[in-house]
Amino acid sequence: MPVKKVTKVVVKEVINPTECFQQIVSAYAEYKIIAEQEQTKRREIDAWEKEAITKINAQRNLLMEYLDRSFDERAENFRALFAVVDSAIASGNNEQLALTLNTITEIAQSSPFKEIANLASVRAALDDPNHEWTF
Repeated sequence: MPVKKVTKVVVKEVINPTECFQQIVSAYAEYKIIAEQEQTKRREIDAWEKEAITKINAQRNLLMEYLDRSFDERAENFRALFAVVDSAIASGNNEQLALTLNTITEIAQSSPFKEIANLASVRAALDDPNHEWTF
């Protein structure tokens, strides 16, 4: 094995300690600025998240209240109509029975969800204590 002689080249560069220190301080200051900007962005995202969740919960509550009221009203309508059916059967009034059963069928075929398409009208209806719910 041949042995090669390795020569070292030493580059003598003058290092200014003050400049080095200034670069370190500058890099640290830049890091702190970026860290603060990113922290601000995280706070903004957190605030947006809380606002979005609040909006979603408000819309959910509105929808649930609408469904509660609409199904309560439907239940009352069906109870009243079936009371009429019972009365018509007891009195033998076939005309009233047919008319009431037809009404029950129409109400059963209508969807309480059709009004949900316009949430603004639902909100206004819920806020109006004199609103009459019709199906």
